[in-house]
Amino acid sequence: MLKHFTWSEIEIETVSPQVERQHVVVENAALARMSMKKGWVVPLHSHVSEQITCVEKGVLEFTIDNRKIVVAAGEILCIPPNMPHEAQALEDTVIFDIFSPPRADWINKTDTYLRKN
Repeated sequence: MLKHFTWSEIEIETVSPQVERQHVVVENAALARMSMKKGWVVPLHSHVSEQITCVEKGVLEFTIDNRKIVVAAGEILCIPPNMPHEAQALEDTVIFDIFSPPRADWINKTDTYLRKN
């Protein structure tokens, strides 16, 4: 189905006191916009979706395979399916994430690893 709207029309979901998220879901992909406060940690997790993360503002430090990867504004990180990863916001940060297929745990709000933080 064809969709057209602006970010201001998409509900802002408060995932935790440190994170707000908006997301758009279509049949085979999802796009999320997340705002996170400095110091917030995305705990170690993995998922069947391929992930593309683009940092719009701020800096995220990912830990993948015991390796630190710093992704700053204007940079992109592509994470293959089923690869365990975690991240920490080194500054107040805004990112765009693309997932294919869409994250079912985000759609049905069972992403407890994010909500406990």
